[in-house]
Amino acid sequence: MTATHEWAAQTDEVRAFWGRLELPGLVDVHTHFMPERVLRKVWHYFDALAAPGGEPVWPITYRARETERLAVLRDFGVRAFTSMLYPHKPGMAVWLNGWSADFARRTPDCLHTATLFPEPGVTGYVREAVEAGARVFKAHVQVGAYDPADEALDAAWGLLAEAGVPVVIHCGSGPMPGPHTGPGPIARVLARHPRLRLVLAHMGMPEYEDFLGLAETYGEVRLDTTMAFTAFAERLAPFPERALLRLAALGDRILLGTDFPNIPYPYVHQLDALAELDLGDGWLRAVCHDNGAKLFGL
Repeated sequence: MTATHEWAAQTDEVRAFWGRLELPGLVDVHTHFMPERVLRKVWHYFDALAAPGGEPVWPITYRARETERLAVLRDFGVRAFTSMLYPHKPGMAVWLNGWSADFARRTPDCLHTATLFPEPGVTGYVREAVEAGARVFKAHVQVGAYDPADEALDAAWGLLAEAGVPVVIHCGSGPMPGPHTGPGPIARVLARHPRLRLVLAHMGMPEYEDFLGLAETYGEVRLDTTMAFTAFAERLAPFPERALLRLAALGDRILLGTDFPNIPYPYVHQLDALAELDLGDGWLRAVCHDNGAKLFGL
């Protein structure tokens, strides 16, 4: 299927971006596919964020049926992507993992994604998901309002570290702080499981420098670019210019993420924002494709 919506006009811009870098496409480690009723609740949350004059604060740019959203990514040349989904209460994770396993079976370019929550049985269903072929996990400390260092998760983190399965985790305090966001709680997890392949979502926004420090300390820690450096994010939490050299030095552990479809701007803006950092084509090639391809064996 080819996207026929107005977004199709963006295809040439996205493909020109990675074509200029002589890449075979893009690897996006932070895209959201989830059960429709769950996704609609997410969209409702963003729709409710309105400015005083009633203008939407966070319009969903790629609001469409699942088939069309998939077509958009494929037309853009995204070789591999994820179905980032997450529970906000106990009892949801097993159901979400069942949905995402089925989605991966019918969507071969999606990396089989799973999730977890601190609850009885978490180690068992994490093991089942890994044995079923899950290639990446998603954890959302802010939405779930849980401590990632909770003892209930300790064995699950250990299992994932041993299996080498990456975990994309939203643990920074943006866009709103939670009781367990920030670098402290996840640093305690890494102290126990230093080989855990954590991918810190949104570059750890807004505690960018603290989370860069975790990546500098732990060789398996990575960061994804999701929303970082865009004009939207820079208004809320600007990335400190003094940290750009550290970002450049970690070029082999920065991964492209976008938050598609839940972004308030065109997909290409994330790519352009990375290019405008002026860290070189080699850095861009690694971030937009090669690091993700290596991590997931594409």
